[in-house]
Amino acid sequence: MTGLFVLGAMIGPWQIVLIVVIILLLFGGKKIPDLMRGLGEGIKEFKKATNDKDDSKENEKPIEEKSK
Repeated sequence: MTGLFVLGAMIGPWQIVLIVVIILLLFGGKKIPDLMRGLGEGIKEFKKATNDKDDSKENEKPIEEKSK
């Protein structure tokens, strides 16, 4: 956790501007909304899949052993 704090303290406003400019140069202004939309949909699908998995575990009934 300390490492994340140090990393956050090292990135300043000029570094963020530089990163944004590099992304704009690499992908172009028209491509960025599509990339962000795809990222958002991917996160939504991931959350949905994890919630579905949790729900299916709660709905499962333990298998009762048949008595002989």
